[in-house]
Amino acid sequence: MKTTIAKALFNSHPYLEYRKLVSDLLLENKSTGHQQSDDLTHYSSLNETRMNRLDKTIKITEENVLKLQSLKGEYIWLVISEGWCGDAAQLLPIIDKMAVASEKVELSIVLRDDNDDFMNLFLTNNSKSIPIVVIIDKQTGSVLSHWGPRPKGAMELIQNYKKEFGIVDETAKTNLQMWYFQDKGISAQHELIDLMTQLDN
Repeated sequence: MKTTIAKALFNSHPYLEYRKLVSDLLLENKSTGHQQSDDLTHYSSLNETRMNRLDKTIKITEENVLKLQSLKGEYIWLVISEGWCGDAAQLLPIIDKMAVASEKVELSIVLRDDNDDFMNLFLTNNSKSIPIVVIIDKQTGSVLSHWGPRPKGAMELIQNYKKEFGIVDETAKTNLQMWYFQDKGISAQHELIDLMTQLDN
């Protein structure tokens, strides 16, 4: 496992470098990932716009900034992502702002399809759902915990929709984006900070 983590860290990108990677591929009409399609490129393009907006508008609450600044340990948040992923587009700007708010947290992003062994350590119901925030102790390099691929409220929304209609279609995806818009990143902040507080004690 240590080798897999070290390899993923070696292949990872800081937030702005990840954003540039996605943008550069879009200029070639491509998305990140091993599969290429018009749909994936379309989603990547939508996500680019969404992330540009969230980078400007998303706010970390003062209370949460104080909690992040009072962490005792030093951590790496290694996020598994892809440019076409709608949940990642909603959550990465929040995760980045949280990492920037604390000297104890360093954010890095690794592409799912290029790091299969690493992704397979963090499956959700046997699927490669992303984003996943893998929390690593900076001193020891060991994985302490992970979070994702969605805040609990967003998970429940999709589970309930699936139960009722049997699929996740465009309506479900629209409902999910609306949930994120109304939540304004608060659920993700609280859930991640609660987890960090438990780990830090």
